[in-house]
This record gives sequence, structure tokens and C-alpha cells, in this order.
Amino acid sequence: MTGDRSVIIDNLVKRFGDFVAVDHISLETQKGEILGFLGPNGAGKSTTIRMLCGLLKPTSGNALVAGYDVAKKPEAVRQNIGYMSQKFSLYNDLKVIENLRLFAGLYSVPSQNLKERIDWSLAMANLKGQEDLITGTLPGGWKQRLALGCAVLHQPPIIFLDEPTSGVDPISRRQFWELIHHMAGQGVTVFVTTHYMEEAEYCNRLALIFRGKMVALGTPSELKQKYMRGELLLVECEPLGRAVEALQHAPNIMDAAVFRNALHLVVPNATSAIPEVRSYLHAKGVTVTHVEKIRPSLEDVFVSLTTDRSSKEAA
Repeated sequence: MTGDRSVIIDNLVKRFGDFVAVDHISLETQKGEILGFLGPNGAGKSTTIRMLCGLLKPTSGNALVAGYDVAKKPEAVRQNIGYMSQKFSLYNDLKVIENLRLFAGLYSVPSQNLKERIDWSLAMANLKGQEDLITGTLPGGWKQRLALGCAVLHQPPIIFLDEPTSGVDPISRRQFWELIHHMAGQGVTVFVTTHYMEEAEYCNRLALIFRGKMVALGTPSELKQKYMRGELLLVECEPLGRAVEALQHAPNIMDAAVFRNALHLVVPNATSAIPEVRSYLHAKGVTVTHVEKIRPSLEDVFVSLTTDRSSKEAA
């Protein structure tokens, strides 16, 4: 048994021909932890989730989920987890109640517990009184909550959420995360993939994934403190394109990237860099309206880490 260690991953690898989708990933999660898999599309997040759910056999390495080997006992794994994909895995032509009954059967919910579990799922998803609605007619946020209700009907100790907030509005996304934190507070381990940097802040720990490799692991605060090279400046200026091009060759600029309608610059020392940046850009014909030192976001950390790794691979 794994005790409080809900998921144990040791050198997990998945190859498709010559392509390495997941490249020697190792980590452990604890009971009641929300662990986020953060990375761009195609980084290997979903492939890892599918292996941990017993849906895809690893090429090499080992993984234990709820005490079961994912390669040797995938059926046992699937009976002890909840899984929700970004497409929600619902049957759109069925009613809400019919989807719940179907998933209860798939997860072998005992008949004596069926009404209680369905009532709980409807209440959790805020769908009481909506049982007879056709699932395909539901708004995105409602579908999302129904999919979560279906995934946890059998009260699994671990749930895997693969891009669960993709395509839903910000209010629904926030409500969904409130449900996730409530479940984690009851001891459920939550393994979630996302490419939304702002919602990654809701996780207890984050694994940053890039090109199949885990490039960093830690709490959001730890990642910002440990992996951010130098200090960060916010620069508001125009035109942005000319500014970025000019800064690629500027002295003491470690990195320059466009963030929305401004620039983020990584510099060795923010205090000395502010007047230098103003002067340098002015000489290049760029109008600077505002410069200030700011705290790095997870997006800044991820850009810094992946830029470093890409530079090393190209060298």
C-alpha cells in the first residue's frame, strides 16, 4: 500500500514511435493534495493523465495509483479514481439523470447507495430540479459540474481532471475551483492539468511540463522564488515590436517578452536597470510611458524556464 501517498510515479515514459511524449517523469502526491500539471498544449500532460488512469500503457517506468500498478491492474485503478476530460465525457442526447445513472453503473455504485449518491451529485453540481433536461442543451458551466458529479459518484479517493475548465466562462471556472477545494478538504487527491496560468495558483503544488519533461516542481511561491532569474520590470511603451527587437541586443537584459500590451524584462538589478532601459529605448525611437519593478507571475517563471531549456537544447 502507498499510505498517504496517493500517486507514485517513477521514471514514467511514453513513446509513440520515435516521438517521446512523456520523458522520465517522477513525482508523488499526498492525500488531499491538489497537484497541477502546467504546460502548453502538446507538452505531455494529457498523455501522463491517461497513463495514470489506466487508459494508456506506459512504454517504461512505473506508476502506482491508489496502491495499484497502472500497467498491471488498470481495471482496479479505474474503479478507484474519478476521471474528467476537457470534453466532459457526457452523453449529450441523454437527460441529466440518465447520465448520472449510466456513470453510476459504469463505476459499480451499489444499488442501495444509488439514490443517495445521485442526490449528492445533483446538489454538488447545483442541478437539483434540472434532472430531466437534455444534457446537450446545458450551458458550458452546468455541463462541467455535471461531468464532475458523474466522475465522483463512486466517491473515489483520487480524481484526475484533464483541462477541466477549457471553454467555460470565468465565473463557472471560479465556482468549479471552489468545488475542487471542498473535495480536497475532505481528503480527495486532485490531479489537474491546465494551461491557464492564473488558475494554477489554486494548486497546492505544480509540476511544470515542457516537451515531455518535468522542468520544475513546487508550490507556486517556491517556483517564483527559486526559478526566476534576476528581477522583473514591467515596461509600457510603443511601438512594442520595435522595443522587443531593440532589447534583444541590449546590455544587461536577460530576457524580454510581450505580456498583453506591455513588456516584461528580466534584469540583474531592477533599480539600476530602470533608467538604463528608458535611455536605451528612447535612443531607439521607442516612447516609454511607464517602468516599474513587479513580482514575477507563474507565466514569467514558465517563460524563463522554457527559454533557458530551449537555448541549451539549441546550443
